[in-house]
Amino acid sequence: MRVSFNVNGEDVTADDVWPGESLLYVLRERLGLPGSKNACEQGECGSCTVYFDDVTACSCMIAAGQAQGRRVRTVEGLSQGRGAERELSTVQEAFVEAGAVQCGFCTPGLVVQTDDLLERTVGAGLPAPDDAQIREALAGNLCRCTGYEKIIEAVHLAAGRRSGGGA
Repeated sequence: MRVSFNVNGEDVTADDVWPGESLLYVLRERLGLPGSKNACEQGECGSCTVYFDDVTACSCMIAAGQAQGRRVRTVEGLSQGRGAERELSTVQEAFVEAGAVQCGFCTPGLVVQTDDLLERTVGAGLPAPDDAQIREALAGNLCRCTGYEKIIEAVHLAAGRRSGGGA
């Protein structure tokens, strides 16, 4: 089957898609977007989190055919520019600066989920999320390397920058 959809602002088509293929597989293997990670394949770890029509979702749980005519934004789509000119997003920079990236397997999903949290709070004119709100928002994203403290620190850092507080 042929699936045509928009990924990171660009219209794409994947041919010869098997009906049982996941969106995650199409993104990684057919479209060359390896940012979303394949970990549990059961929607439990959050490593493959993407925006699916502006709502975060585990791409391993979405059949590729469901993407027909839809919009998908991956962790790659959060940065600005192209190629060598590409600049990391505020959230991506904060994760690097805070040391919230260890093995990196969970990082793409955490970054996408953090971006969504900050859009729904700071981006909507609400106060920056507190630790409890951050923990709740990131509860579906599992990290085996950290105690989450550096991740929470990164979210606070990104929230401060998005609200104009610098940090």
